[in-house]
Amino acid sequence: MTRCLRHRPLLHASHSRWPSRALLTLAAAALLLPGIGCGKKKTAYTPPPPPPPATCPATAPSAPANGSKPSAATPSIHVDPHAKVIWKQEGYASWYGPNYNHHRAANGEVYEQNEMTAAHNTLPLNSIVRVVNLKSGQIALVRITDRGPFVPDRIIDLSVASAKALGVYLPGTAPVRLEVLSAPHPIESGGRWCVQIGAFQTQEAAIKLKQHLLRRYPDAQVIQFKGPTGYWVRIRVPEDDKEKTRQVYAKTKVDEGGVYMVRLD
Repeated sequence: MTRCLRHRPLLHASHSRWPSRALLTLAAAALLLPGIGCGKKKTAYTPPPPPPPATCPATAPSAPANGSKPSAATPSIHVDPHAKVIWKQEGYASWYGPNYNHHRAANGEVYEQNEMTAAHNTLPLNSIVRVVNLKSGQIALVRITDRGPFVPDRIIDLSVASAKALGVYLPGTAPVRLEVLSAPHPIESGGRWCVQIGAFQTQEAAIKLKQHLLRRYPDAQVIQFKGPTGYWVRIRVPEDDKEKTRQVYAKTKVDEGGVYMVRLD
């Protein structure tokens, strides 16, 4: 907090080293100087405006699964202007925001809906993607920080800022083309994978499916967990192998919710 500096009070005449006659002479001279005296209107003092208040997230972010603290700062997007497209995909985009805002994203950062980020189920996290709205021609660069959309026939979930930049915010969905410009890991090979199923309205439904899948896939790790929109079940095969995960994904059918193959890294 900044303290106001106050002027020190003038020494009382009885404590001054000057003779009282000298003080009277100076006072009389001051009255004769222009701009000083009762006839001159004093300029009003205007205090400086206070500093802006500090802001903080409305909701405390969740801690990452590995125990490290999530980063509140979202890195800026930097890409070589001459970067070549290394992977393409076309489909429908949607957007997500309020239910997930200030919660931990899949890459460990805090999701900020006003940053240029997006969710994709199979691209490596932190990939840089150029998104083209095929209907309007609008273009934006986004960074993949999360997983989704968990809705059939959609390939990318945009943050609120990304959706507004691409003209997707008001209509809700739009046909887009994804052009990956950089990725921290190979896109087609490797990676750590899982099968994710949901969302369920009740925890009981998720636990019931979990128990069924544990009997069906005894070598797999099966967990249920709560997300912002419901309850989910996740299947992780040994070593999170992509091909084994693909086989489980192909064989798993459910009456409620959807089944998705999701990259973990």
